Amino acid sequence: MSAACGPGGADEPRGGIADRAAAQPASAPPPAERLSLNTATVREQWNLRQMIEACGRHGIRGIAPWRDKLDELGAAQAARLLRQHDLTVSGLCRGGMFPAADAAGRRAAIDDNRRAIDDAATIGARCLVLVVGGIPAGSKDLPGARQMVIDGIAAVLDHARESGVPLAIEPLHPMYCADRACVNTLDQALDICDVLDPHLAGGRPSGAIGVAVDAYHVWWDPNLPRALERARPERLLAYHICDWLVPTTDLLLDRGMMGDGVIDLPALRGMVEGHGYRGFHEVEILSTRWWRRDPDEVLRIARERHLRCS
Repeated sequence: MSAACGPGGADEPRGGIADRAAAQPASAPPPAERLSLNTATVREQWNLRQMIEACGRHGIRGIAPWRDKLDELGAAQAARLLRQHDLTVSGLCRGGMFPAADAAGRRAAIDDNRRAIDDAATIGARCLVLVVGGIPAGSKDLPGARQMVIDGIAAVLDHARESGVPLAIEPLHPMYCADRACVNTLDQALDICDVLDPHLAGGRPSGAIGVAVDAYHVWWDPNLPRALERARPERLLAYHICDWLVPTTDLLLDRGMMGDGVIDLPALRGMVEGHGYRGFHEVEILSTRWWRRDPDEVLRIARERHLRCS
């Protein structure tokens, strides 16, 4: 391992970034067995079979497939391989995308989410992550889009309950509000949970619906500590890690490896776990820079940075 955790190290692919102080609050390293590979991290190098086999080679105990890779292999075949390699599926990415310009589009989205729930059940996923969708083309009605999200989730929630697949709403950074997700803070996501899965004062949420906390999307939110306290363990269904680079050169495909950016990941993990989360730490790095690297090297670095920088 390197002596310090931060940009400018030997593993950093960007180059030309000045070193910064890497002091972190004192905390125990995360358990190595909590690491999960979100397949977006190596999506351009491997298919799902190769990803599953690589997790075995690298001692990674969790995996979170994206649906395009799952469709290529087939859910039934994937389930067999996952069992053979004793992998836990920390989540399936992704459902959602509920808003549409007309009723037919909204029905199609609901049908697609039902299929995603079925696939999540087949592979034993701990949750189906929902990237809820943005404003329909030609519209400027943001409140209307958010209502379509609530209506869409409501339409599939019973099927998810019956299938044993919790739904994890993932709030995305506000820069994605128009085209990818019009739910942009943890509080907004929890508001939807409370509307669709209410519980009595003093009671506990059912766990049928909750949130996916992605460091890339929530680190900036000044209300995050209070929102995590509000969520409680039953609503904290997934935790995704990467880093925010400065400068960021692409709004979608320039995420950083843990330790290469400005997110205080140990502090964030402390908050998430301090409010009862005990699941996997899912490394999800959408990055054309890392997609050009040897995928075994990417996984080696991710394992090391998980322990040292998150």
